[in-house]
Amino acid sequence: MNHPNRNKLFIASCLALLVTSLSFGIRAGILARLGVTFDLKAEQLARIAATAFWGFPLAIVIGGMVVDMIGMKNLLVIAFLFHLAGIVLTIFATGYWSLFISTLCIGIANGTVEAVCNPLVATLYPTEKTTKLNHFHLWFPGGIVIGTLIVFACDHMKIGWQVQVGLMVVPTLIYGYLFSRLKLPVTERVASGISAPDMYKALVSPLFILMIILMFGTAITELFTGQWIDVLLKNVSDNAILLLTIETGVMVLGRGLAKPVVQRFSPQGVLFLSAVLATLGLYLLGHTTGNMLFVGAIVFGMGVCYFWPTMIGFVAENLPRTGAVGLNLMGGAGMFAVSLYMIFMGGYYDRLLAAQLPAGASISAYMNAAADSPMATALSAAKRAAGPEIINATLLIPACLAVAFAGLFFYMRSRRRRELADAAAVNPYENL
Repeated sequence: MNHPNRNKLFIASCLALLVTSLSFGIRAGILARLGVTFDLKAEQLARIAATAFWGFPLAIVIGGMVVDMIGMKNLLVIAFLFHLAGIVLTIFATGYWSLFISTLCIGIANGTVEAVCNPLVATLYPTEKTTKLNHFHLWFPGGIVIGTLIVFACDHMKIGWQVQVGLMVVPTLIYGYLFSRLKLPVTERVASGISAPDMYKALVSPLFILMIILMFGTAITELFTGQWIDVLLKNVSDNAILLLTIETGVMVLGRGLAKPVVQRFSPQGVLFLSAVLATLGLYLLGHTTGNMLFVGAIVFGMGVCYFWPTMIGFVAENLPRTGAVGLNLMGGAGMFAVSLYMIFMGGYYDRLLAAQLPAGASISAYMNAAADSPMATALSAAKRAAGPEIINATLLIPACLAVAFAGLFFYMRSRRRRELADAAAVNPYENL
């Protein structure tokens, strides 16, 4: 039976995710500027950006564990308050630590939104979970497109980054108002009568553990590249932030067309094709210049568009006994992996820059050099060489995923055949 407020709840969920994605898109667009404004190194910027990915898994995992006890609406109130706090603290940031704390607040809010909305969407649409999760997660790249366009337009109009961040208050207030007026259902696991012990037992199944490991790679491939593309390719292309806009625009279209794609190829088939395209897209981004970078962004967007929602949808469909905790552990694992990878790659990026500069050179001194000075020119050349190197190192991850998802495809096909054979053995006259 359909929930009476299903469509309204889905719209409110999408608005909440829009705030999450706006925080990614706007931060990606202003990240390099924050480094200049507050005199921050790439490693410090990486730690600030990674903080959102620390808060996210913390909130999504804890939220998944308590959502059935305290209710979806109460968790969404927490998300709303943390979003407002993170936005205000970012606007009035004074340096590294204030940016660190504000980004942590936004990360906690983002994780809490997904802790509620992933199981909520799966509960509202029990017969088309993967499709509707793709439609819901359409608003993640959609918000990034909107966020990067906001940055692009505001920069041309000389509007400061504080105002750009402040614009996120509008959808935050709207989703808070909508959820405050709607009644939310219990999760599918609770409605189905699956006990908490049975849910936790399902979390240690080999297939679920495999999906957690694969989530590490899919999240890093999608989110690290998207969050850092402006930093990595700013000195390779004059329109690096537009590369992110194009990539995420392709993701919006792909997720909007998820239904026929998922029905034609199955979730595991979609994941295999996604890994292949993501590998090709990263190769183009790391080995080409000029207009071919935009081709790379399109191919990469086609590759990563189905990763996150289809991974969660696969678990919702094939491992339903894992409940809200299973869905949220997937998201938490992905964000945690991205946070660690960002920190590691931020330090690696600084080392690559140092290797391109004179021995003993201070990166901060080069960053603060006059625009047309020899030091600024040398730093620009170093960044032009270092950015593609980071992308080429990340390229290995989707290449490995392609092999793993090929194995998953054949395993699921074999399992499906066994299930059909077992069903036929129990009732051999069913299809006569």
